[in-house]
Amino acid sequence: MTKDKKEEIIKRRLQKLAKSIEKHNNYYHNLDRPKITDAEYDKLVKENNELEKKFSHLVLDKSPNKIVGSKIKSKFEKIKHNSQMYSLSNAFDQADILEFIKRNNKFLNNPAEYKYKFLCEPKIDGLSLNLLYKNGNLISAATRGDGFVGENVTENIKKIKSIPEKLIKEFPEIIEIRGEIFINKDDFKKINSDLEIKEKFANPRNAAAGSLRQLDISVSHNRPLQFLAHGIGESSKSYKTIEDYYIDLKKWQIPTNRLSIFANSIDDIINYYNKINNIRSEIKFDIDGLVIKIDDINLQKRLGHVGKNPRWAIALKFSAQKANTVIESIDFQVGRTGAITPVARLKPINIGGVIVSNASLHNFDEINKKNINVSDIVEIERAGDVIPYVTKLVKKVNKTSKKFNIPKNCPVCKSNTIKESGETVVRCSNRYGCDSQRIGQIIHFISKKSLNIDGFGEKQVKQFYDLKIINKYEDIFNLLKFKDKIIELEGWGTLSFSNLINSIENSKKISLEKFIYSLGIRYIGEINSEILANDFKDIDSLINASKNKEKLGNIDGLGPKAISSLREYFSNSENINSIKNLQNILTISNYIKTSKNNYFTNKNLVFTGTLVSLSRDEAKYLAKTNGAKILSTISKNTDFLIVGEKAGSKAQKAKLLGVKTINEKEFILKINQ
Repeated sequence: MTKDKKEEIIKRRLQKLAKSIEKHNNYYHNLDRPKITDAEYDKLVKENNELEKKFSHLVLDKSPNKIVGSKIKSKFEKIKHNSQMYSLSNAFDQADILEFIKRNNKFLNNPAEYKYKFLCEPKIDGLSLNLLYKNGNLISAATRGDGFVGENVTENIKKIKSIPEKLIKEFPEIIEIRGEIFINKDDFKKINSDLEIKEKFANPRNAAAGSLRQLDISVSHNRPLQFLAHGIGESSKSYKTIEDYYIDLKKWQIPTNRLSIFANSIDDIINYYNKINNIRSEIKFDIDGLVIKIDDINLQKRLGHVGKNPRWAIALKFSAQKANTVIESIDFQVGRTGAITPVARLKPINIGGVIVSNASLHNFDEINKKNINVSDIVEIERAGDVIPYVTKLVKKVNKTSKKFNIPKNCPVCKSNTIKESGETVVRCSNRYGCDSQRIGQIIHFISKKSLNIDGFGEKQVKQFYDLKIINKYEDIFNLLKFKDKIIELEGWGTLSFSNLINSIENSKKISLEKFIYSLGIRYIGEINSEILANDFKDIDSLINASKNKEKLGNIDGLGPKAISSLREYFSNSENINSIKNLQNILTISNYIKTSKNNYFTNKNLVFTGTLVSLSRDEAKYLAKTNGAKILSTISKNTDFLIVGEKAGSKAQKAKLLGVKTINEKEFILKINQ
């Protein structure tokens, strides 16, 4: 064979490989629907690279190595937001809105008849975005992520007309502009019409998210993404109201929702809700409710947040979407806390753009009360992100009268079940030995709100657990030992394994608050984790404090169930050993969330009596945000007792112990210094 003939064959092979790699890149990276295994893909890439190395003069202009990759989700740089991005708590009816206002009045010490001005606007079902501008120039664009750190999508949004690269006219030195990325319904239909059936997006939100989060920016630039602003993060300019802020947005030609209104009463809100609900189908983009915000930004700052939710805003969701389908089977699911939940396996049905095939039956009492069984036709309800559940029996098909009995043994590990006093939930008693509970705990540990390991989910955890690759939290960080075994598994390869290892490495820096939450201790959710992180310097201090019931009981906001659960968890030697191992692997940092260095920073405060100018809840919140620790009882470790009207025995005890007392007026003066 002549040299020219051989080179012609090599060139044709390189062209074929380039075409094949490009096609499978598109399936894997852009559509997130791979057609071949990672191992098969790796073979194509390996062959291409070897040929290019050997015949460098034949490398194509469109060589795969000259084209930037485009994998969704796992390779974006991370960006820390200047100020935390929050998510909204939900309301479902007028009573919830009344309760929302009542809570705010109580916190602000306002009379019941106090009138707020609210901004109301449709809640777009899209993807949250944070835009950072410095001196009028767009510096970065990032997704919400976990609220503290998001993904850098700056290059991806540069073709969106409503996001200027430079602000015009008067602008603050620094400002974070927040809003929603979305795709209109008509544009969504056009996108889907060009895709094969298996490649079609389920709904416009998925299309927007998939279109934005591309490392191949040409994909993002060619999709009809839109942006509407609705919030503000850090800003060097102080605004009195959201309305003032929206005036600036208009000046900078950044659009807000044209359907927004201002409301002054519950009636205004409900009338607007009904109006938007009635024209919902006519609106060009998908919405799933209303966002209701207090317009006064000073009040917003006073109200602050609880956990991940601002107190000053709420989402009034539209009525839950419902559909009828058939129960094909009923089985039992054991969760990470041992709760045994009956789950209906359904004939798959589309509810609001989501295919639902499973629904919760809540508990065994509910099954019998609703007279539900296999083969029956039932109504399924899905509200927002809430797990779908069976609401009622539609048609009785299964005529058997046999009722479901509470299982005496765990369906997974066969241990005895228990039903605690006052609870309807049945639990597996084998808290630390049940496989299903251990799997659930590991899934919780790696979840978004915990370590947030990209590319590692329920499916992978179950796969590795069954193969005895992982059994406890710390095993996650030793996966390199099993590389050869993992890359040979179906759905795995060198590329996906490498991505997972990188994600695990990136997860090794974690705040104390998130670490406590990641342990999955019963009754210790995000709010209690934040309380504990603000009260203890490190995890060792918390472990030591758990030995003293009174010490935990003195932490403001921590209830008796949470205290009991903490004591039980930290009394288990296996849990302590696991934490010690994780301390050698992770960098667990703690910081007190303070607005400034204040007179009360790092001081222990106790409140007593009735405050007049502000509520006790607001006073405590102010103290906490300035670095103080709030205790429930007076002791020699108390630094200050804040005394209101009609102070009780705490004031006398403080005098006996020599604890300094401060009245309300002096407290307000010093907290604002």
